[in-house]
Amino acid sequence: MSDETWLVAGLGNPGPGYAGNRHNVGQMVLDELAARVGGKYKSHPSRAQVIQGRMGIGGPRLVLAKPGTYMNLSGGPVGQLAKFFNVNPGHVIVVHDEVDIPFEQIKLKLGGGEGGHNGLRDISKVLGTKDYLRVRVGVGRPPGRMDTAAWVLKDFSKDERSTLPLHLDRAADAVESLITLGLAKAQLKFHTS
Repeated sequence: MSDETWLVAGLGNPGPGYAGNRHNVGQMVLDELAARVGGKYKSHPSRAQVIQGRMGIGGPRLVLAKPGTYMNLSGGPVGQLAKFFNVNPGHVIVVHDEVDIPFEQIKLKLGGGEGGHNGLRDISKVLGTKDYLRVRVGVGRPPGRMDTAAWVLKDFSKDERSTLPLHLDRAADAVESLITLGLAKAQLKFHTS
């Protein structure tokens, strides 16, 4: 039985009005992981919905979290959960939307800049480091002169929704690969396929 604990946070905005937005793809991936782990989300004092489970029989312990705050204030819940579950930043995985990556592509990284993503900026500030893992789920760039903020707050298109379940499944696989294979091997697997 592994005693390692990983905190996986799926970013998004709370409430049904945002549920289908590109900005909420991190929470969509968390729902896929939750289905794999089993169990139901429970409210946690950190202002997050949390499921605790294991990745496979005897596998690492997972804390799956959907912050209940708006995206720009994701740091509070993530920081409180990391402290509560005694998870160091190297075992924190943040799943989020990324406009600089085409739809259906996934990129994995440790640390680095936030690329204008206010949710990541807040998490870095609260954790006191940028050195946590990220699963960057591509949502593509806005068409024409559309504002990026308006783009990420729009729902996926009909065409995108037809392949979205496969995209979410692959992003959930990427989270699991980060945990089981480590960053370098997971990057090799997901950046070249």
